[in-house]
Amino acid sequence: MFTQTGFFYSAAKFLFLLKEATMQTAPKKVVNAWAMYDWANSAYNLVITSTIFPAYFEAIAVDNKETSKTAVTFLGRHFENTALYNYALAFAMLIVAVISPLLSSIADYKGNKKNFMRFFMTMGSIACASMFFFEKDTLIIGVLSMIVACVGFWGSLVFYNSFLPEIAAPEDRDRISAKGFTYGYIGSVLLQVICFIFVFFPGILGGDKDSTIQFRTSFLLVGIWWWGFGQYSLRRLPKPIPAGSGDLQHQILSKGYKELRKVWNQLTHLPPLKRFLAAFFFYNMGVQTVMLVAALYGKSELEIPTDNLIIAIILIQLIAIPGAFTISWLSSKIGNIKTLISIVILWILLCYIGYLLPVGGIYEFYGLAASVGFVMGGIQSLSRSTYAKLMPETKDTASFFSFYDVTEKVAAVIGIFSFGFINELTGSQRSSVLALMIFFIIGLLLLFYAAALKKKPA
Repeated sequence: MFTQTGFFYSAAKFLFLLKEATMQTAPKKVVNAWAMYDWANSAYNLVITSTIFPAYFEAIAVDNKETSKTAVTFLGRHFENTALYNYALAFAMLIVAVISPLLSSIADYKGNKKNFMRFFMTMGSIACASMFFFEKDTLIIGVLSMIVACVGFWGSLVFYNSFLPEIAAPEDRDRISAKGFTYGYIGSVLLQVICFIFVFFPGILGGDKDSTIQFRTSFLLVGIWWWGFGQYSLRRLPKPIPAGSGDLQHQILSKGYKELRKVWNQLTHLPPLKRFLAAFFFYNMGVQTVMLVAALYGKSELEIPTDNLIIAIILIQLIAIPGAFTISWLSSKIGNIKTLISIVILWILLCYIGYLLPVGGIYEFYGLAASVGFVMGGIQSLSRSTYAKLMPETKDTASFFSFYDVTEKVAAVIGIFSFGFINELTGSQRSSVLALMIFFIIGLLLLFYAAALKKKPA
């Protein structure tokens, strides 16, 4: 029976398809400005998250190296320094997961998500710069700066990602999303090389091999780089159209929660989007965990020398560029879901290969790093553009992308916690790597489930 609800749903779907068909991609300068924010903030992701800062933290956050190389006291409690690092990172991600839905719904309603993006960008870049003051006797500065920088990075991405469906027509979203990731990889590698010059030649800054000025200057440069290039993007991105009207001065919090509930209600009535998010949640547990623990796995479990680890990380960044574009091209030929299925199958194989890698196998580790880099950029880019394609026609883009961001953050927290717990339980990180396959397998099955829905007749 053709119900009134069905009529309104069909009418809304028709209007959505009509607008999607007539939407024009923004001018090139706007698209480039959007992509440049990836150039700006990816320096944090590489220098602070993946390379220099984790190594510096592990070396500095130690009470007494003569008694223990890993024990550290923070706020009156004893920790393993790597555990303290992971706890702080997980705490920061939980903060983002909790606050981003509320903030983004308010930003959509008021049409001021550029202001929110600017706030988190400024907060994160200042936190990176403040790491310059992180030394052995200022551990609290290092931990707090790391938490605030992480919140700033991921918080700004909620609003950055939400601009994609506003500046790109559906047929261009895969390509433009890949362009953003490409800019990010190029920009981050460029600054990483500059930082490596300081690290390997500390005399440039008046330091030596036992000083810390070369590392702390790198953190300062990340903050300056992020904030400076971020200004370029913010000045050229379009002004969002408010999704609501009226005075929110006395009911801004309640309006925010109402907007959040409205988005959730829409998601429950959008089976393709709902199924994709379920699949994304599980396979992203594996992706995010690999991104955050790859360097430590190579160093502690496979005993790869630090210099070779740095080469492998740069290799990942460089290979990710053609990987993102290749996967974008493949999605244009066979579709997004089928392409994601292919990529997740590759991730499952790579996890198994990582489990089998021999201790000290430098060249084998290079090969694994290159393979991970190829699929890492592609799966991130394609996941973001697939979500943008499956979204309904709405002005509440930041609210929808906050759900995407929350899914990503919660998955990362669960993935990292599981990796550490299994490592602690079994005494080996290899078991943790093998366990990551379970997340990818569940994600793969859910992607097949999403693909099956698309095959059903309307």
